Amino acid sequence: MRQNSKRNEEPSKGRFWNFIDNIEGDKVVWVIVFMLIIFSVLAIFSSTSLLKEGSKDRMDFIRDHIVVVGIGLALIAGLYNIKKIGVFRVLSQLGFGLSMLLLLILDLHVKIPGVIEAEYINGAWRTLRIAGFQMHVFEVVKVAMVLYLAWALHAYKEDEEAQKKRKPSKYMKICNSFSGNKTFGFLAKPFWKRMIYMYMPILIVCVLVLMGSGSSAVFIGAILIAVLLVGGAPFKEIGMAAAAGIATLALIVGVYKATDGKVFPAFERVATMLTRVGADYDVERLKTLREGSREFYDELDNIKQPYSAMIAVHEGGIIGKGIGGSTQKYVVSNIYGDYMFSFIVEEYGLVGGILIILLYVSLLARGSLIASKCNNEYAKIAVGGLSVLITGQAFMHMMVNVNIGPMTGQTLPLISHGSFAFLVFCIAFGVILSISRMARNQIREEEEAAVPLYESESRDDIQASMDILEQIDEI
Repeated sequence: MRQNSKRNEEPSKGRFWNFIDNIEGDKVVWVIVFMLIIFSVLAIFSSTSLLKEGSKDRMDFIRDHIVVVGIGLALIAGLYNIKKIGVFRVLSQLGFGLSMLLLLILDLHVKIPGVIEAEYINGAWRTLRIAGFQMHVFEVVKVAMVLYLAWALHAYKEDEEAQKKRKPSKYMKICNSFSGNKTFGFLAKPFWKRMIYMYMPILIVCVLVLMGSGSSAVFIGAILIAVLLVGGAPFKEIGMAAAAGIATLALIVGVYKATDGKVFPAFERVATMLTRVGADYDVERLKTLREGSREFYDELDNIKQPYSAMIAVHEGGIIGKGIGGSTQKYVVSNIYGDYMFSFIVEEYGLVGGILIILLYVSLLARGSLIASKCNNEYAKIAVGGLSVLITGQAFMHMMVNVNIGPMTGQTLPLISHGSFAFLVFCIAFGVILSISRMARNQIREEEEAAVPLYESESRDDIQASMDILEQIDEI
């Protein structure tokens, strides 16, 4: 009986490991995804012990997050099962148009009750309410524009190859259609194609984002320029694009300050950005103010969250206070959002913080490795760009939490609480895993195609050797 039970256990064990082995996407990325989600559930469970009066019960809060995690995993699985890169390419070329549409609706404060409404929350226009569902526009724009640039860089190189072979190109249709006209003949030049399809979209999107968030505009601009570098755009032109962006920002800020905000009232977030950049979180200044005065409470509000985040990092030590041991969660109301990394360090210590850093660094490394295995230009840039976006936002979040740089409101990808941001990053991970699966299958097919040739050559060599031996025997 014992032998039979052992025999019955072995196949089930084999089936489990076969299931793991048959996962076709990059297994390291899968591990990173699941570890980030585990950290997210544990951290949010522990950081929501004190909720605002009138808010949901703690367990309701956790259940809502688990539902979001389930939806996110379903999104990852759905994208992972897409087997044709062309599907992503087609959708990606819509990224700029989608970003423009959402940003214009937001910046024009469009309100169609019950259909779509721009929302003014915490002093800024950042979200849309679509049929009762809240959408954080800037989160969509980040991923949509990275994928759009991947398509644009791919389309540019395909068009360049077609031009060299003197064949009609199915890409860059706007420039190619108008270039036949003498007036617009300059559009046939490579520089103007890059200008129309890459540099101008980046500038337009960043200016529109600036109306709602200065820090998001700077961050998105920096990430998109990094994508251009990943895609091999001319370094000189990238430098010029970056300089143009900085000059545009400086011009807007200069005019805003010179006119006291009267010329560009739409750019009301410029004042907030300048305040954050120049913020000095000095407790000693608070001591000089009369307690109970308006100036005292204004200064207290300015320093409470960032200073408490620094205290959390300091008190975490090497191994942290343990799950549920955080004290700063009672001071920082949204510690599970903008200050999640400081909370993790307080409860899990330096060890936990380093583990989080290693997960994001590993993602960047694996993204680079996956991109190197792709034989498709779009796939390479999409994987590389999304990996840079996720890792870049993670490190921006960490820098703010340890008081390196002004507060930006960037969440910790796939860990911080924020339903919509969580789902958007699940989409980004789903695309990475799907492309890694395609790359792995491509490599496998090439290897399998090479095996029969190798085996036939080996059989021929063996037969030739046997013939030689027979001849020797005859002699």
